[in-house]
Amino acid sequence: MELTQFVIPLFVALEVVLILVLYRYVLRDWIIQKWEEKLDEEGWLIVKLEPVIDEIEDRMHDKLDQFQSSFFGSIGKMTANAKNLDPMNNLRKAAKSGDWPSMLVEYAANKAGLGGVLGQINPQTTQKEGVNDTQATLPKPLKGLK
Repeated sequence: MELTQFVIPLFVALEVVLILVLYRYVLRDWIIQKWEEKLDEEGWLIVKLEPVIDEIEDRMHDKLDQFQSSFFGSIGKMTANAKNLDPMNNLRKAAKSGDWPSMLVEYAANKAGLGGVLGQINPQTTQKEGVNDTQATLPKPLKGLK
């Protein structure tokens, strides 16, 4: 047997043992000491994580702005729709224009609880609903199957 077959594995084993001993008695204590010094410092973690914290803050600010604009936009739209559903609107319009028959009809409808229903009926839409256009609703025939 050659000498190199014993020397190289022995050398590798000694290196591994030396590294383990150095870590166990020297490097570990030095690492623990450095981390304890960092923990004694005030705010070192915040300094290290400040870019991440700023990025999260910016994203949350953008998301809150988007939510706020959509939320208040939808509330404004709902308020406008609610004002249109007020049964007294038509009565006020009729009283301002001096249209007494319309005012009496609106008053009677409000008393009967139909004011919101009458406010949604539009004479322009009722005229359009009376027209039946069956040509637009029929499907086109298939080519070659006449």
